[in-house]
Amino acid sequence: MKSRPRRSPTTRAASVDTPLTPDAQTPVAPVKNYITPTGLQRLKDEHKFLLTRERPAVTKVVAWAASNGDRSENADYQYGKRRLREIDRRIRFLTKRIDAAETVDPEAPRSGRAATHVFFGATVRYANASGTVRVVSIVGLDEVDLERNYLSWRSPLARALMKAGAGDRVVLHAPGGTEQLQILEVRYQRIPVDPFSEPPGAEAGAGTRPRTGG
Repeated sequence: MKSRPRRSPTTRAASVDTPLTPDAQTPVAPVKNYITPTGLQRLKDEHKFLLTRERPAVTKVVAWAASNGDRSENADYQYGKRRLREIDRRIRFLTKRIDAAETVDPEAPRSGRAATHVFFGATVRYANASGTVRVVSIVGLDEVDLERNYLSWRSPLARALMKAGAGDRVVLHAPGGTEQLQILEVRYQRIPVDPFSEPPGAEAGAGTRPRTGG
């Protein structure tokens, strides 16, 4: 029987070998969801929006549509029920991610290796063999943003950089082959994460909404 992965302190990301299913909708318990404070707030804001505003609005539309007769021929009813299932699925997913959250603040005071080597929340400047310099930040699965070079701590590149310090050389094992990288700088600073914003048409729910008056 395999022993459970050892959990590491919040200021480190030494548990990078902890398994996670390919489908992010179903994290394997008891894996911690390492995440920055702003990333966690975004999940909480979306969860609150879906639970207190979007779901009640769609539920009203479904109830109204159901009162219009044959449900099997009622497009508003069918769409609304499908939308409710999607919302409930997302709420369950967010609940699991929030419950498993292990908040790591990149700006928190650090000392020793935790301040000079690559762990969760680090912003790393490195160069490849051809001399191309790149800067990446290591964030949670729910915070990945390729345009900003925010990469998951579970990614191959993050694994390669993990625990290395300035001046160290590491080997990146990627599908296209291996590549040697040199760490130029490791720093810990604020990693901006866009706040949750309501999607276009939010609360429109099932298309046709109940009408009042007239």
